[in-house]
Amino acid sequence: MPRTPLSRRALLAAGGATAVAIGAAAASPTAAAAKPTDDPVATPNEALRRLLAGNHRFTTGHGRHPHQSLDDLHRLAAGQHPFAITVGCADSRVAPEVLFDQGLGDLFDNRVAGNIVDDLLLGSAEFAVEEFGSLLIVVLGHERCGAVTATIDAIRTGGTAPGHIGTIVDSLRPIIEPVLDQPGDPVENGVRANIAAQVRALSARSPIIAEKVRQGALRVVGARYDLDNGRVSLVA
Repeated sequence: MPRTPLSRRALLAAGGATAVAIGAAAASPTAAAAKPTDDPVATPNEALRRLLAGNHRFTTGHGRHPHQSLDDLHRLAAGQHPFAITVGCADSRVAPEVLFDQGLGDLFDNRVAGNIVDDLLLGSAEFAVEEFGSLLIVVLGHERCGAVTATIDAIRTGGTAPGHIGTIVDSLRPIIEPVLDQPGDPVENGVRANIAAQVRALSARSPIIAEKVRQGALRVVGARYDLDNGRVSLVA
């Protein structure tokens, strides 16, 4: 019997949101009623400008900390409209809403050590693109990344990482190994190489994302967070 593609609403109603939507609110008939409190973002470039402007406010001590109250959370219970998706590294120092001075409902956050685009994370990003019409995906790496450092140590010593940390190392190894002998700091080179690789993977592995990018409805960028000064810079 041929398989019938699930509609986006059917995916939510069937409980698929539990599996693929990191931080997604449960759908309800009034989901369309929830509206963002800021002016809407209309294009991918506007979305990027809003994030970079927010990061500037953060780094200069002028953060607005927008719509982060309990009332805002109640408003968002009816549905969410995140304008951007983050694919970030699991790290206590890299909180996207803080770095970009955004509020509840603005960013659809996905975080895993090494900001690796595996099948689960890819499904989560696709879900946000399809269900919420998010305009931007930011792959956000950071300096002194522990996942990259562990991978470099494993390559140089010939050792293995304990437990499931080895899965992270195995995923990063083919990305880090080719740049290990390049001039400069090996961890920094690895961080930048990994950001670029994960940006490519999002479009290369996802027809959904690739089509949205082709239509101009979505942009995928790489960015790096500096732990010393809080600044986010784009990575080519």
